[in-house]
Amino acid sequence: MEAIYLEANVRDASEVGKSKALRKNSLVPCVVYGEGKKTLPLKIERGHLIKFMHAHHGGENMVITLKVSFPAAKKIEEKPVIIKEFQKHPVSGEILHVDFNEVSLTKKIVVKVPIAAKGDPIGVKQDGGTLEQVIWEIEVECLPTQIPEKIQVEVVNMKIGDTVHVKELGVPEGVTIKHELEAIVFSLVAPHKDEVVASEAVPEAGAGEPEVIKKEKKVGEEGAEEPAKAEAKEKPKEKLREKL
Repeated sequence: MEAIYLEANVRDASEVGKSKALRKNSLVPCVVYGEGKKTLPLKIERGHLIKFMHAHHGGENMVITLKVSFPAAKKIEEKPVIIKEFQKHPVSGEILHVDFNEVSLTKKIVVKVPIAAKGDPIGVKQDGGTLEQVIWEIEVECLPTQIPEKIQVEVVNMKIGDTVHVKELGVPEGVTIKHELEAIVFSLVAPHKDEVVASEAVPEAGAGEPEVIKKEKKVGEEGAEEPAKAEAKEKPKEKLREKL
């Protein structure tokens, strides 16, 4: 494995606890943690760190050889480390602090590795299904030099109803999965059916009132007048015309 180097300097006593002052001088405060060892406060030039991050896709899940300079002792030590945690500004995304874990290249460690799908499933292209990812990363145990950058899963042949379990993941030799083997990683589900509202169920403008049907009332029905009475009402009018 080719070594990946990152240069850093030890913080002296006057710089410990003064992170803001370091950042104003374009330096990023860092700490190295080691099992059974004292924490080691460091500082790294911001531009150098950003360039390193871009070149190595964030620098996660890889062994980094820190070239630590001790100015007072006029010496440089190399420490194999992995990135434990980044602290970034919530708005600008600026790197505020980095924690490293010193590791032994001959001792296995447990780390989290991301899972990524590879390819376009048949069930998505032909049947309109949806590929759902349930687990995005898993813990694995291996030597620091064997940490996978990511675990890729071929999903091209997945059809609606198919699933991929943790036990089906392919990992390199020497890597042990520390996760529930029956857990589902990917699932290809049928397309969601939208609720269709029938147009008949939506009343049109003005259709909310019941239709009034007018019909001629028959004689004898309530409200209907008998012919004789109706004729009697008309006769006075006729007599009035005669007098005129």
